[in-house]
Amino acid sequence: MAEPDFGRLFREAKVSALHLEMRDGYMTSDPGFAAWQRGERIDPVQDPDMRPWVGLMKETTGRGVEVRRARIVSEPVTDYIRYEHYFTPGNIAGGEQVRWLPRRRASDLALPGNDFWLFDNRLVQFLHFAGDGEFAPKHDEFTTDAEVVKLCATAFESVWERAVPHAEYEIV
Repeated sequence: MAEPDFGRLFREAKVSALHLEMRDGYMTSDPGFAAWQRGERIDPVQDPDMRPWVGLMKETTGRGVEVRRARIVSEPVTDYIRYEHYFTPGNIAGGEQVRWLPRRRASDLALPGNDFWLFDNRLVQFLHFAGDGEFAPKHDEFTTDAEVVKLCATAFESVWERAVPHAEYEIV
């Protein structure tokens, strides 16, 4: 299967884009994360680095596409999860719905081995990371296999049902 452009996946989505995140740290070499660790704070809604994403999400959700993001996190949370929580209002400003699920409440859920995006319940984009949270050399994989799509859809909905909306989730 040819690899679709990430932005195009959102522009072509008609119904939904679902994202499941299951790691406690991503891209820790990111300069924004380093600045945040130093105590530098930027309003997440006004952050210039978030503008392209927020714009894409506004465009996507403005067409009626539902964009939902669920995060499974260990508690107490890592600094990286604190950083993500701090910047989540930027995601919400773009129209995303975001929920958080403490990992202890996910023990009995069947989950795929990697984070993913699921577009229109037909295309899965798995995201592969190295142990340190950086993208692996071949960092994405696409499939339309019906069984894999079903696994991801079921996993996402199971997490979503249990997860806490961002506005109610308190960092532990």
